[in-house]
Amino acid sequence: MNKKWNGRNIFHKCVLVLLVIALGDFLFTGRSSSDGGGGSSFSWKEALAGKAEESVLNVWLPSFAFADRSSTQGSWFLNMLGQQVPLFAYAGSQEDGGLQTESGSTYERILLLEGASEYTESEDGDALEVPETSEGRIQLDDKMTQLLQEENQTGRPEEEESAEQEETPVPSADQFGFIRAAGRSQEYNWSYYQDFDALIKEFYAVDATTQASPARLNLDSLLGKTMAITKNPDVPQILIYHTHSQEDFVDSVPGDSSTTIMGAGELLAQILQEEYGYNVIHHTGEYDVEARDYAYSNSLPAIEQVLAENPTIEVVIDLHRDEVLEGRKLVMDLNGKPTAKFMFFNGLSYTKAHGEIEYLQNPYIDDNLAFSFQMQVIANEYYPGLTRRIYLKGYRYNMHLRPRSLLIELGAQTNTVEEIRNACAPIAHILDLELSGKGLY
Repeated sequence: MNKKWNGRNIFHKCVLVLLVIALGDFLFTGRSSSDGGGGSSFSWKEALAGKAEESVLNVWLPSFAFADRSSTQGSWFLNMLGQQVPLFAYAGSQEDGGLQTESGSTYERILLLEGASEYTESEDGDALEVPETSEGRIQLDDKMTQLLQEENQTGRPEEEESAEQEETPVPSADQFGFIRAAGRSQEYNWSYYQDFDALIKEFYAVDATTQASPARLNLDSLLGKTMAITKNPDVPQILIYHTHSQEDFVDSVPGDSSTTIMGAGELLAQILQEEYGYNVIHHTGEYDVEARDYAYSNSLPAIEQVLAENPTIEVVIDLHRDEVLEGRKLVMDLNGKPTAKFMFFNGLSYTKAHGEIEYLQNPYIDDNLAFSFQMQVIANEYYPGLTRRIYLKGYRYNMHLRPRSLLIELGAQTNTVEEIRNACAPIAHILDLELSGKGLY
């Protein structure tokens, strides 16, 4: 009994000592910062880390592994303690090196998060799929098409009505073996999607770290922006590149970039050039060879240089593949071919915790959103089920370089190279419908 009581006393004393240290560190560093931050400050964290390996701390203090190690302020301890004692969580959250302050460590941290957190899959994965049915869609199946044709034929002479109908020719495959959709298989009733909740449910998957608002996602703005361009095959107009060049697939050949996302980019560029007449640059720089961390900040100077050297480029496509739970495949049958599903991805430069990220500004957010939205509409009407819902996340992802910037997640690590390659032709067709102005009615 006494031993148990002594153990509790020791525990309580340890907690009290830690609280005293934290309070002293908090008051001391707060005074230092108020004096201008010119003097040196003591941090119990640095002293402790100097005497014990982080691996030991991670075992005995699990919150140490998740704490912000770039900050030496006393608030770091309050954040850690907030993990163990909720009472301290609010106090710690006020001075956590927040994203509103562009300190060196904070800026590096946000770029690290941006580079390492692009994958979108939730644990169940269901939230990212387009619903199979929707109250706001008009299904143009064979029966309805026939009824519409019969309605249009009323009043024709009797002999003409009884004449044998000519069969509609089946479209032939192009040189890449792809059969383009002859027209829409469904249309949207846009009055239904004036409701913000209906719009979000049908078209978007919003990451938990960010927030979508009616002010940002306004149907009239999304549909009203003209994203078509005047085609000029004499100058480069489309740039394709890969922030994450090392992303591969279930049967990719090690060392063979043609079987990775880079190969998909090369095929997409080829189809856009040879089938649709666009002048395309496929940039093959690699910015994630050592690690994915900081891949966006690593690629940014090179992409800016490409654009400076080719000012006629109007469309910038960052082509990726997603990562999903093992055993899950993003694939559908399209014209008898297994075809990888894909997703458009937008960064909002906004997180719930910190609001607008001022030093990751994007003057083209609204244009980017309209571009991906119109592409999604065309995809859903011409190739239902081929796309997943547009994913919205909190950072920028280098989408501030052009108004027509796309980040495409083509398939995932569980797809085959064949499935990925089969998706490149419909992507090219959807893009051409958008850029030519023929996709929306």
